[in-house]
Amino acid sequence: MQTPHSTPTIDNKHHPHGAPVNSRRRMPIGAELVAGGGAHFRVWAPKAKRLFIDFHADSVAASIELQAESDGYFSAYAPEARAGWKYAYRIDDRAGQYPDPASRFQPEGPHGFSELIDPEDFSWTDQQWSGPDLAGQVLYELHLGTFTPEGTFAAAMRELPALAELGVTLVEIMPVAEFAGNFGWGYDGVDLFAPTRLYGRPNDFRKFVDCAHQLGLGVILDVVYNHFGPTGNYLGNFTDDYLSAKHHTDWGNGINFDSANCQPVREFFTANAGYWIDEFHVDGLRLDAIHAIVDDSPEHILKAIGKQVRKAAGDRKTLVFAENEWQEGHVFRPIERGGYGLDGAWNDDFHHAARVAMTGRSEGYFGDYQGTPQELISAVKWGYLYQGQWNARQKRPRGTPAFDLEAKQFVTFLQNHDQVGNSPRGYRLHQLTSPGRARALTALFLLSPNTPMIFQGQEFAASSPFHYFADHEVELARLVREGRHREMQQFRSMAGPDSRECLLDPCAQQTFEESKLNLSERESHSAVYTMFKDLLRLRRDDPVFAAQSGARTHGTVLSAECFALRFFGSDGDDRLIIVNLGRDLEWRPASEPLLAPPIKAKWQVLWSSENPAYGGCGSGVLDESHSYLAGHAAVVLQNA
Repeated sequence: MQTPHSTPTIDNKHHPHGAPVNSRRRMPIGAELVAGGGAHFRVWAPKAKRLFIDFHADSVAASIELQAESDGYFSAYAPEARAGWKYAYRIDDRAGQYPDPASRFQPEGPHGFSELIDPEDFSWTDQQWSGPDLAGQVLYELHLGTFTPEGTFAAAMRELPALAELGVTLVEIMPVAEFAGNFGWGYDGVDLFAPTRLYGRPNDFRKFVDCAHQLGLGVILDVVYNHFGPTGNYLGNFTDDYLSAKHHTDWGNGINFDSANCQPVREFFTANAGYWIDEFHVDGLRLDAIHAIVDDSPEHILKAIGKQVRKAAGDRKTLVFAENEWQEGHVFRPIERGGYGLDGAWNDDFHHAARVAMTGRSEGYFGDYQGTPQELISAVKWGYLYQGQWNARQKRPRGTPAFDLEAKQFVTFLQNHDQVGNSPRGYRLHQLTSPGRARALTALFLLSPNTPMIFQGQEFAASSPFHYFADHEVELARLVREGRHREMQQFRSMAGPDSRECLLDPCAQQTFEESKLNLSERESHSAVYTMFKDLLRLRRDDPVFAAQSGARTHGTVLSAECFALRFFGSDGDDRLIIVNLGRDLEWRPASEPLLAPPIKAKWQVLWSSENPAYGGCGSGVLDESHSYLAGHAAVVLQNA
């Protein structure tokens, strides 16, 4: 049996057409050009008795038969094949031609022929790039199709200097694997090795990453290893074993990571993880919904994926983040401490508590939160709020202890694609609260010791919504529309008879087009843009905030909607953030010790959310006691 992550050697014994002896493959599957000419093809197809490759190239159609290996693999060497040739597989005597399960590019989409790609046909200039550390990162989540009017890698690349100037350090790209239709979020990928033709060619993606590295920006890629998209997935023609009834997920049968014939499936996904690191130089991955990746194997597939990412990177540093509804702390512990070795967790708890605090609404899953100052303090200090307590909505304990994880391992956000796109009108959070509250919690979010993530357009209070959109054929589109309506009814405000009027058709071109950013709002909304720049500069340049020490950060509740966080620096060089989401507040007596200035010092204002440059009404005059703060405002104090 082929061992995990192996790269088979092309052996003349199996390929009498003259493949170079001992040519080494980059991946265990897929089509690869061979040094000295030709290409080698390898695919797992245990359903097939005979397997053929049909070529369309140079106005000539040709076919060759692959040779059977062990355990359902087939392989062949095609001495005349070269980059740019189109090919598809044909199984036994059945009608139909199918794309390569490990296709590197689908120029006509998931239903068309695959294209033979040369990954060496690009001149990288990032040889000095060493990769990102976890400390100091500021993430920026973007969707290629809506980030720019053109919706391409090339257009997004032009905007990278602006992101670097803003203070972003790590760009997180929503999934780019090929999917059916002309637009979508990317979470319905079916050709997991093929960057979608909608955004450009593979080298356009490489150019994007190379440009980012030249600007000091890292790039991580969102990948989906919990299900395949509903249209354009031809894997079932090769084998039924990519899925297993052993585990059920929201998408049906789970990916087969631990049942009969699972080894080639595990190999497929670990190879994919390493592929993006190796051939596109991305700096890591964001793993979607890992709670739906169920695996009872001795080595969990998540651990194997993390190992393969590090192996593919060689000396470069990489980061692997994950979304985990079950909030399991061990996933993010080092392997030597019994964990899976992933680096960071999306922290929905912070978002949900902040959203309730900012909007006053606790419908649906937001009902698990009160939006209190203590929740926000705890989310900053401890990461997950649910670490094993009973969750009444889920009717089970939620989470496991994560107190030992570092603050920087928790990725916090006030917006992301899910939380904006899965709301009724795709509104941004600043449109659902007061400007003052938005500024105040932005300060908390960007200065906390956690790792912040900005969602595209948030930095300039984008007026454009971000809807859920997916281009599906007619019947599937109808099912998606109905399912969307049912999903929204978990929110009480959407359960009424007029709720449908709030939901745009997710399969309509207009819904997609409305979600595109208007980048000129960087100038027209310059007050918010300036605030983000200033806060990110403070986060980067101030030694106390830059330290990201959760252990040296402590909080206190001052009122029902006001709280303070004290950041203890070295030698008494401390910072104090006071956030007031309620009405004007004057605290007397001021008996809370965290409010006391360091020895032989007094507090002075370092930053204020009411700065007129940010759209505020002026910071006012703070007396020596610093016991007053205007409503819907935040202030940052330093000792002097």
